[in-house]
Amino acid sequence: MQTRTYGDLFKITSALIGTGGELDVSEQDQVSHFINRRFQQAFDESPVWPRYLVSSEARVINSHILSGATASTATAVNQNYRLLGVNDGDIGKEGTNVYIGVTTASGLIYKSAANAWLVVTGGANAVNADGTIDITTAGTTQFTEADTNKKDTLESVEVWTPRAGSDVLSIVAKNLIPYAQTSKDSIGDFNRIHRKQAFRNNSSLEYEFFVDFDGANILNIANSTDNEAFVSYKKQFTPFTVTTDYYNSAVEVPGEFFNYIAHSVYADFLRVQNRQEQALAEEQVAQTYLALELEKIDIRSNNNTINKRFSTYVNRQSR
Repeated sequence: MQTRTYGDLFKITSALIGTGGELDVSEQDQVSHFINRRFQQAFDESPVWPRYLVSSEARVINSHILSGATASTATAVNQNYRLLGVNDGDIGKEGTNVYIGVTTASGLIYKSAANAWLVVTGGANAVNADGTIDITTAGTTQFTEADTNKKDTLESVEVWTPRAGSDVLSIVAKNLIPYAQTSKDSIGDFNRIHRKQAFRNNSSLEYEFFVDFDGANILNIANSTDNEAFVSYKKQFTPFTVTTDYYNSAVEVPGEFFNYIAHSVYADFLRVQNRQEQALAEEQVAQTYLALELEKIDIRSNNNTINKRFSTYVNRQSR
């Protein structure tokens, strides 16, 4: 996609302001703040700017959130966990779920051979050829299930015995897709979530979800053993970080926003000077540029389903 440079943007904005040269230092700083403000305003105008849209990307589902540990190992216990797979039985009980920490991967949760859930730190694992999980290092047990009748699910455990002290472990079951995941772009806005990769040949079950501070919470997940979902999202907004040598900066500016930012920043500058009528006229020019770019998205949207949903009596699905 086309880009222009931040230096070009600053030069054009200065020319519109009509200084006949470079702005003074205080004005340059002011304009840089106006640029970021207008950049985000343009960014927020559509959930499907092609530059920032990611379609049906595999994302890990966090299944549990643990808290309550206060010992030196607390950070390895108090974190989100995801389903890793089924235990092969070399260490622990065969055929039961193994969970791994999202932040600290040496944090594991699995069932012992005696059928009690264990929360351990310093553990290690490997994936076998058949997909089962081989716990290669048992780790140090931090919490042990103390229920007389052992529970099948982690969140059903009523009493946890800490290795030391009197910590009370809290476990919240979730089907959560966080905003951030290692080696992937941070999510700014969730658009759609499917069980399998969508927008290919076949339909894929689409999930309902709600968004909170931690991420997207999937409702009525199809199978509790699913450990990933496919998310269509808008990338997180990242402002320009140019602070010096504005006129020569080679930082890239999205071409689709370039003219809008230049004219809208000029309108902001006119308002600061209390030239309200001129500012209003310039704002209309800027909005025209932005409207033309938004119209391109509308035209494309008539030919694709990235931001559409089809409602059926079963669910909303991609077709």
